[in-house]
Amino acid sequence: MNREEALDLVKQYLKNKNLVKHSLAVEACMKAVAARLAQDETKWGQAGILHDLDYELTEKSPELHTDETVKILGGLGISADVIQAIKAHAGKVPCQSPMDWAIFSIDPLTGLIIAATLMHPTRKLKDVDLEFVKRRYKEKSFARGAKREEIEECCNLGLELDEFIALCLGAMQGISSDLGL
Repeated sequence: MNREEALDLVKQYLKNKNLVKHSLAVEACMKAVAARLAQDETKWGQAGILHDLDYELTEKSPELHTDETVKILGGLGISADVIQAIKAHAGKVPCQSPMDWAIFSIDPLTGLIIAATLMHPTRKLKDVDLEFVKRRYKEKSFARGAKREEIEECCNLGLELDEFIALCLGAMQGISSDLGL
């Protein structure tokens, strides 16, 4: 499956534009972290863009999240390690590979970066810097859904938190027009 086909599939299953944007943000961050770790950017990006494919289908039954995605992707030639990463991001299977740890940590971080951007005076991603995100990160009541303990698992990639946040922030800034920020 190429990137265009993956995006078409995302748009077919996710009608909420913010969920599509979230998928694009996770894809961009996955590619950036893959590049930093000398991994397969295409494969990691594919895991990122497809990770929440069934979100709207399983919204009322979150315990089923990723199960429908696995069924949808079943006959489409998606590699086993991409499927593993998709399941790992939701805690369905333990993280085993760098791709698993990356998506597990990136998923909540993208939400925190978006929330921080919306709190910034300009509300523009290009104006947000690492220090601004870190200040919001330290506020426990800010973006509570962005679980800090999951973000901090980036240590399993051999990355310090600051570098990890900076990589993802830069990746998201690179697609800011796609994100509408």
